[in-house]
Amino acid sequence: MSTSIASLRVGEKGIIEEISFDSIPLALLEMGCLPGVRVELIQKAPLKDPLYIRVNGSHLAIRIETASQILITKV
Repeated sequence: MSTSIASLRVGEKGIIEEISFDSIPLALLEMGCLPGVRVELIQKAPLKDPLYIRVNGSHLAIRIETASQILITKV
């Protein structure tokens, strides 16, 4: 079942399945947010934006609008 990074709970993991390449910042792609990569939600800010994720051993802060455009399958 596909969902997005934005719908993960803290500690949940998923595999990136699909990315809207035209709407995702190039920097995220360069840091490894690509299909087939495992992602984990580490923390949510108090107002739920930004989200703090782990991708390829790196910790990234991304906006919830961006996270909602990265489709994953939970593992």
